[in-house]
Parts: sequence; structure tokens; C-alpha cells
Amino acid sequence: MTTLTARLAGLYEGGSDRAHRFRYGLLVFDVATVGYVMVTSFLPRHAWIEGIDVALGVVVLLDFLARLAISRNRAGEFLHLSTWADIAAVVSFLAPVVGEGVGFLRILRTLRLLRTYQLLDRMRADSTVFRANEDAILAGTNLAVFVFVMTGIVYATQHGSNPAIGNAVDALYFTVTSLTTTGYGDITLPGTSGRLISVAVMIFGVTLFLRLAQVLFRPPKVRFPCPECGLQRHESDAVHCKACATRLAIPDEGGD
Repeated sequence: MTTLTARLAGLYEGGSDRAHRFRYGLLVFDVATVGYVMVTSFLPRHAWIEGIDVALGVVVLLDFLARLAISRNRAGEFLHLSTWADIAAVVSFLAPVVGEGVGFLRILRTLRLLRTYQLLDRMRADSTVFRANEDAILAGTNLAVFVFVMTGIVYATQHGSNPAIGNAVDALYFTVTSLTTTGYGDITLPGTSGRLISVAVMIFGVTLFLRLAQVLFRPPKVRFPCPECGLQRHESDAVHCKACATRLAIPDEGGD
């Protein structure tokens, strides 16, 4: 590795306190970016918004290039959905330069949230709240990502041709009512493409919604790998692994 690549690998994949702070910083940046995308999607386009878009696009591009530079299989990176989401996000943030027609794709930056395994491991180690609610947090994040991605797709494909979709709020309203199977019928997506989008929202959205509900209402489990069979999750008061009956020694969170 070159010196620069080695330093980047240390930040993105290392175990030092500096590396952990850097990855937390990236998470804060991603969350702030998603918040910005959500807010500005409801605002008229202004020069200052386009300027911020370009600045964010440059930062996302640098992050993407850094991840690609330290990858041990650069060609294989392009087989991952998150890689293409980053590329789409870069293009969309630079929409004032390349054309506003692809601007809605900036919402795909949400796919990067909590996808770094080193960050997840660190959050498990640092936060008892995250450890106790990890499944619910990840399920909620996945559902929110799906809602906002589908909202962007609905808005981009229907705005200008469907009088019922006049703004991003209309697209969000349609997505949520379809996902919850409420179906008031005041907004519909005409044509074959519109029906296919509606089917995708209902099938995938309801699946993610039910997954979140399942996580919220089932008895909570703790993450503690069984030393014998490797089973990761157990009841908080488990004494033996339910898969192989090995005796467990799960730490008591109340003692932290």
C-alpha cells in the first residue's frame, strides 16, 4: 500500500480510537445528509441549495474513492448495491452540474446508513441501548430507507405527468398509504409502470413493516456468541444455549 492508502485503511478499517471517531463522524455525516435531503426535497430549488448539493457531492465522491482505494477486490465492489447507491448519490448531488433530472437519486445515500460492520461492532461495544435494541434499530432504519427511496422514485416518475403527485409530500403520502394497505384511493399511479411501482411498495414495504413489528413485539434477546456452536442470540436470562445446550455466561448489563 502507498502511505495515503495505508492511512485511509487505518481510518476505515482500523481499531484505534481515532478510527472509531472517524467512522462515527461518517455516520453523523450520513445522518445529517439524509436529514438535509428530506428537508430540501420539500423546498423550491435555490442557488444556495444547489451549492450545498455540489459540496456534499464532492464529499461523498471522496468517501467513495477512499473506500474503493482500500478495497482488496475493487472490481468486486461494483457487485454491491451500496456501491451503485453511492455512485447514484454522487451524480444526483452534482445534479446542478449534470442536470436536475437525476436529482431525486440523492435519497439513495440512505442505503449507506449503518452498513459498516466495524461501526456496528463499535456501537454494540459502546452503547447498551444499541445492544438491547439492535434488531429494532436496524429494522426501523431499513423501513425508513425503503420509504424515502420509494418516495423519491414515485415523485421522479409521476411528477409532471400525474396531476395527483404535485410535490414530494404527495409522493410520501401515497407511499405510506400503500405500505400500510390503507389505500384511500385519492391518489393512484396510472399505467403499467405505476401499477408495478404500487406492487413493489405493497410487497416489499409490508414485508419490512411486518419485520419491524415482529422485532418490536417478540421477547428481547441479547447478542452473545455461544462458545461451542456460535449461535449469536439468546434470551437475556438463558443459562444454556438452546442449539447445543452449552452452558453460557452472559454478562449482566445491570452491572455496567
